[in-house]
Amino acid sequence: MKIGVTGTGGEVGQGILKSLQDTDYEVVAIDGEYLAAGLYATKTSYIVPYANKDNYIPELLEICKKEKISLLFPGMDAELMPMAKNKHLFEEIGTTVVVSSPEVVTISDDKFQTFEQLIKAGINVPKTYLAQKFKPNESDFPIILKQKVGGARSVNIHVVKNIREWQSTLEIIGENLSDYIAMDYIEGEEYTCGTINLDGNCKGVIVMRRTLRGGATHKCFSIKNDLIENEVRRLVNSVKPFGACNVQLRLKDNVPYVFEINARCSGTTGARTLCGFNEPKMIADYLLKGIEPSYEIIEQTIMRYSQEMVADNKDVEELKEKRVLKKEINHKRI
Repeated sequence: MKIGVTGTGGEVGQGILKSLQDTDYEVVAIDGEYLAAGLYATKTSYIVPYANKDNYIPELLEICKKEKISLLFPGMDAELMPMAKNKHLFEEIGTTVVVSSPEVVTISDDKFQTFEQLIKAGINVPKTYLAQKFKPNESDFPIILKQKVGGARSVNIHVVKNIREWQSTLEIIGENLSDYIAMDYIEGEEYTCGTINLDGNCKGVIVMRRTLRGGATHKCFSIKNDLIENEVRRLVNSVKPFGACNVQLRLKDNVPYVFEINARCSGTTGARTLCGFNEPKMIADYLLKGIEPSYEIIEQTIMRYSQEMVADNKDVEELKEKRVLKKEINHKRI
């Protein structure tokens, strides 16, 4: 059976590729850029239009039909909504897209909607306000200003410590303030938690403490923490995502405060696989083979380690020109 993975130039898509590389599934790598490294890690690769183009879904459907792809994992946030809205078209050709409903995608992408949804579910979250309407007092600081919709890593995130910094930050943001939220800054260790969600139920959780570099996970530590796991289970059983869902939180005074959810696999998917929690494979095994998710968490430390991908120039040119590349063996990685 074949599995398609999009966004293979980024950490999420590559984490899915790594998690499926030693399984009995054949993986087809897909991306919008011919120099996306993940395209050279599989036997079959395709270039597609960007997700905001009208021909994105038609070309993706054609690839899935041609390759007889049984399961499709999205690797980029921009692809989630187009896939969610057109999931039925993929089902008609026999492809299951591992994406949540448009409603869940919206909740996870819009941080103010995340706040409102989690408050209703009784989940502890940092107090969150629409920045344009928020008038802070000195006792409200520190505060984080971040984009309400979208955003990645540490881009457009401002930690504000006092009124003076608040005013200077507002000047930097300018007329775009309506695109931002203001959120209480929670002191405490940060955690990234992976979940598997199928048939409306949470089938598994992994808890990882993490340190950041440039807004992305740099080092992570798999641990067993019933308090955090139970809160994460309660959250996803309320929101009802489909497939993988990533939950980010901070722990303060033994209380987990959730500040973000991502209805997809995450940049730590590969690290979780190394710790015994292989989200893509467990999801694929359940949906394609009817095997219930099963795992044993290994408590260990994972550190980012860069790896070079070597591709023949002729293959790069062929993929660039023909938008498809098929080869017998994978390219060299060191």
